[in-house]
Amino acid sequence: MSTNVAKLVVMLEMQNAMNTKVHESWFDQGFDWYRAIWVECAEMLDHYGWKWWKKQTPDTEQVILELVDIFHFGLSLRIDGKTSFADIAAHLHTELDAPVQGEDFKVTLEKLAGAAVTEKRFDAQAFAGCMAQIGMSFDDLYRGYVGKNTLNFFRQDFGYKDGTYIKVWDGKEDNEHLVEVVKSLDTSASDFATQVYEGLKSRYPA
Repeated sequence: MSTNVAKLVVMLEMQNAMNTKVHESWFDQGFDWYRAIWVECAEMLDHYGWKWWKKQTPDTEQVILELVDIFHFGLSLRIDGKTSFADIAAHLHTELDAPVQGEDFKVTLEKLAGAAVTEKRFDAQAFAGCMAQIGMSFDDLYRGYVGKNTLNFFRQDFGYKDGTYIKVWDGKEDNEHLVEVVKSLDTSASDFATQVYEGLKSRYPA
């Protein structure tokens, strides 16, 4: 198993764990993950810029964050409770290695959104095309995904659902702390997610 396929397996395991935290048999609930994808695509287009009547500069960092969010939903669409994560990861890897692109990022993003709207599926090849056109590597995706997924778990564990979670501490939002923690770690470590969690925990006000 290649390194990237192994990382995809890790992300699938993390996504299943997060979804299970929300609902024990989540893949039987028919959640509309495809809808979450196209809504995120629309939000991302605003961050990228599409209005010809005003000057707009792409907010690349925000676009990358949105792509990471979309990958959460894409993984959720691929998990069916029957196919092994290794098999899903192998198929995903093949698709991500064959990006499909339009004439520019906006057109490629519309391919991704279109597949979600009309076919209710995650188009990993168009997703890979978006990554390529925004200058996002697989390592960027892995780092961003594991970080965001771990932060979601951290929020749940520290009172997000009942409203006791503190989102801003030491003058920074938890997302900013997350970025600093992730930058200080080795993403190839087998316990990368655990290190991210412990890094957040060490900073969080007791």
